[in-house]
Amino acid sequence: MAVSRVSVGVVAAIAALLFTIVLPAAQAQSMAPAPTPTSDGTAIDQGIAYVLMLVALVLTYLIHTGDVSSSL
Repeated sequence: MAVSRVSVGVVAAIAALLFTIVLPAAQAQSMAPAPTPTSDGTAIDQGIAYVLMLVALVLTYLIHTGDVSSSL
């Protein structure tokens, strides 16, 4: 009987040691979510659209001034 009580005590001590090591790791906080992007691309798209509209306006102006001078 004495041997089984000692072995039960050793097993209990090992189990307590394992729980002491393993349980704090199980309660660790999860990683923080990724930060939100500072630019979602809409500002870039809008800037490209403004440049293209400006190019179209300049081309339209140049084409129409060429038509007026050739008709005179």
